[in-house]
Amino acid sequence: MHSAEQRPADAHPGQWVLIAPEAATDPPKTSDSEPLFTKLRNPSTGEATLYLFNSGAQQLFEVKAFHEEYRSWFIGQTVQQDGRLLFVTPMDPLFLILYYLIKADKEQQGKFQPLDQVVIDSEYPNCPLLLKCADVKQYIHHVTDEKEIGSQKFHKYSQEKTLKWLKKKVNQTVKALKSNNVCVGERVLEPTFVSIKQITDTEEDYLRYAHGLISEYIPEDLSKELLKYLGLPELKSPASEPPLKKMKLSDDPVEAEEDYTKFNSNNTKTKKANSKMSAAQKALAKVDKRGMKSISSFFSSKPKASK
Repeated sequence: MHSAEQRPADAHPGQWVLIAPEAATDPPKTSDSEPLFTKLRNPSTGEATLYLFNSGAQQLFEVKAFHEEYRSWFIGQTVQQDGRLLFVTPMDPLFLILYYLIKADKEQQGKFQPLDQVVIDSEYPNCPLLLKCADVKQYIHHVTDEKEIGSQKFHKYSQEKTLKWLKKKVNQTVKALKSNNVCVGERVLEPTFVSIKQITDTEEDYLRYAHGLISEYIPEDLSKELLKYLGLPELKSPASEPPLKKMKLSDDPVEAEEDYTKFNSNNTKTKKANSKMSAAQKALAKVDKRGMKSISSFFSSKPKASK
């Protein structure tokens, strides 16, 4: 069993924070000064995913759960049966906002709109909090075209700017992978499962690996466009080998189509035509078997003695 205390979730950016599981199941806080666990739409799949806003909704965190069976927590004088470990890491809210920008661009045919009319979702009422995160308004131009009328700004999705922004993210990821000596090729050496550094890792290997990590936070169509923008060709599966001409595969049971009793014949030509005898079989064939009993005679019933 584990022992833990409830901790404030407004952690320093870049750090992992361990959260007691029951904290993620409490009712949402109504005050902006309190941390908030809430479900938002995953930017890659569009499905519900758990996230965390820190105090004042200035920072967004991604929540991951580590789960093992037969684990529980001692919290104060109570036992919490849910023994999962919840980890939170800082996340760029632009990834989640990007989902709504792409959606609005398709529905409104590229019209400029205020962000508070774009980042809205009836199924996820807390998604407008994304616009409160620090630096969102400062960096939203990385993924949108902007127009300012009076004191109000209007935005629309820009794929060209978004690809440039994502390319920077990929390059930053590549730099982090290299600085931490992360191997992006064959990472495990069987059977000892020892992590080894492969000298065959190329720049393309790092780009593909980083692209895969970034693709977990963007739609599939955009991921494919990013792959082209990075100048990386799609990996093709190896060509399948042509089937053997004489081989026939079927789900039906295999049955013998030949009469194997013909091998008992003394016809030497027939033997050669139907099978190739080994050296031991050839030597045995030359032995004089006159006067020898067949093996079947040892298993036959003995004749009864006459009275």
